[in-house]
Amino acid sequence: MQNIKIGTSGFSFPDWRNNIYPAGLPQKDELRYYANELKFNCLEINVTYYTIIQEKSAAAITEKTGDDFEFVVKGYKGFTHDPFDNRLDKKPDQEKIKEYIEKFKSSIKPFIKANKLGCILLQFPVFFYPSQESKDYILNCKKMLGNIKIVIEFRNSGWAKKETFEFLKYNNLGFCVVDEPKLPRLMPFVNEVTSDIAYLRFHGRNKNWFNAPTSERYNYLYTDDELKEFLPEIRKMASSGAKTYIFFNNCHAGSAVKNAMKMKDLLKFEI
Repeated sequence: MQNIKIGTSGFSFPDWRNNIYPAGLPQKDELRYYANELKFNCLEINVTYYTIIQEKSAAAITEKTGDDFEFVVKGYKGFTHDPFDNRLDKKPDQEKIKEYIEKFKSSIKPFIKANKLGCILLQFPVFFYPSQESKDYILNCKKMLGNIKIVIEFRNSGWAKKETFEFLKYNNLGFCVVDEPKLPRLMPFVNEVTSDIAYLRFHGRNKNWFNAPTSERYNYLYTDDELKEFLPEIRKMASSGAKTYIFFNNCHAGSAVKNAMKMKDLLKFEI
C-alpha cells in the first residue's frame, strides 16, 4: 500500500451533505473531514476543469490537509476540450490556449510550493481523435506546462493501441487507465503504465453515458465483487514501481466515497 493512493474526483457535492458529511458540517470544513475523518490521502481536483481557480483558493486548500496529502489537478477544458469540439464551430485559438495554460500554471503554484502536487490530469474528449496533429498538441501542452508530471486520459477508443503507449512512454507521459461503460467510441480498460505514475480512474458503468446529463452520467455504485475484480490489475500496476493513484469519479450520491473506502479495505488484505 505504500505507493498506492486512493481518493475521489472532487470532495464537495450537495448530495454528499447528510450522506457522506454529517449534518451541520460547514462547507469550509468538508476537505478537512475528507482528509482527517474519512482518512483519504489524495484528491483529484475536478473544479479546475470548469474554471481556472485563484492562487489564493489553491493556497487555502493546501492548508486544510496534512503533509502527506497529495493533489491531482485536472486541466482546464479551455485547452483540453473546447479546441476540439466541432460543435463550437471554430478553429483552435493558439494564443488563447497559451493564455489558458499560463493562467492554469500560475493557479497551481501553491500546490507545488507545498510539495503536494502529485501530477496534472489532462483529459481529452471523445472527439479528440488519434493523429500526429493530436500528438503534437499533447507535446506542445507538455512543453508549456514545464517540469510538471502529466497523465493523459483519452475518451476515444481509437487511442487504445500499442502506438499510443509507445508515444506516451517515449515522452514520459502517464496513461490514465479507465473503467467506464463498455460503449462504442469510449476507451476500454487497458492496464498500461507509461511513466513513473500509474493511474486508474473509475467512472462507473452507466449505460446511459452519452444521453444522461452530467449529474447522472456518473450515477453508479460498484458492487464489492466488481471491485474485487480489479485487485490483480492494481497489483500489476503497483508492481511496476510507479506511484499508483486510484480515483473514483462516480460521485453521484457519495458512491465514490463508499467505493473508495471499500477499495482501501480490500487492498489492505490483498497487497
